[in-house]
Formats: sequence, structure tokens, C-alpha cells
Amino acid sequence: MKHVPVHVSLITIIEIMAILVGALSGFVEARRKRMDIVGVFTVAFIAAFGGGTLRDILLDKRPLFWVMHQEYVILIFVLTLVATPLMRTVKQIISERVIVVADAVGLGLFAVAGVAQAQAAHMPIFIASMMGVITGIFGGVLRDIVCNEVPMVLRDGKPYAICAFFGTWLYIGLQYADLVSDDAALWTSAAFIAILRLVTWKFDLHLRSHH
Repeated sequence: MKHVPVHVSLITIIEIMAILVGALSGFVEARRKRMDIVGVFTVAFIAAFGGGTLRDILLDKRPLFWVMHQEYVILIFVLTLVATPLMRTVKQIISERVIVVADAVGLGLFAVAGVAQAQAAHMPIFIASMMGVITGIFGGVLRDIVCNEVPMVLRDGKPYAICAFFGTWLYIGLQYADLVSDDAALWTSAAFIAILRLVTWKFDLHLRSHH
């Protein structure tokens, strides 16, 4: 298995997509809470960068990824200016479903980006998997806390972090088995995480038993 499994440019593409989806979930949640434009930007920023920030801190990477790439922050700022008035006109479609879908896609993208970054830093495979899970869930956790909600990962009892955990190990397994290219392993694992999370939500599957 290669030490750096995915080309840096592909990781960057995945990370940008994850940031956009994370920001979208932040926009929607902030709008549901009737926040002003400053609140919308704050929640979107936290949702987009929270997981990656904790990952970089734990990996002792400096500067943080969004400090190194200020264009990411500028992108969220511009999108906030555009999204805030736009969401006033589409507020009827803002629902929990939109947040769940955005969160599931973001979970998959952030998790695989996290495990790939950890592998690039030569972390052991179990630690790399954990870094993927942390990257996937932490932005959403912070978003919900700031919005005065119990984090989604804790409140609904449906598999969430476990979806990311399984997906990161799928990615690692595909690499070791050498069945597909590293790029294909990345996309396959991200899709697996997102779909698994949506299936558990759609069919109301729970980790705990109902009483």
C-alpha cells in the first residue's frame, strides 16, 4: 500500500466538495433558527471547517487547512452573501430532510478526505480510520451545538459515526486488496458512507432498542 494513497489534487477536490456540502447544512440550520447574516456565516463556517480543524490539530498540522487555503473561507463568505437572501425565497423547502441529505453527503466526503490526509501523514491504519470519523462528524456536532440542538450524532439513535467508521475501513480494505484504483476507492467509500447513512434514516434503523 502506498504511503500517500491519493493524489493531493483529488484530496483537494473532495475537500472542497465536503466544505460546500457542510456549509449548505450550516446555511439551512441557521435559516431554520432565523439567524441573521452573521449567524449564518458563523454556523456555515463551523460546519464546513470544524471537522478538518480538529483533524489538523490532532495530526499536528500547521497552518490549519483553511488558513493555508484562504480561498475556502472567502468562498463560504461569498456563498453566505448569496445564500442568505436566496433562502428567504425557498424557505418552504427547508426541512429536516434537506439537512439529513446534506449531512450524509458531507459525512462521506469529509470522512474519506480525513482518512486520506491521515494516511498521507503516515498514521497507523486504525488511527487513520478514527481521523476519518472525527473529520466526518465533528463539523456537524459543532453546528448543532451552536444552534442549541443536541448533536444529530447523539439524538436520533440511528447509525452515524458507525457509517463513517465502516466507510473508512472499506477505503482501507480496497487499497490493501488493490481491487480498484485509489481514486475509485475514495469515491466508492464516500458514496458508501452517504448511502448507508441515508438508508438508516429512511428505514428508521436504530442502534438502540425502542422501549
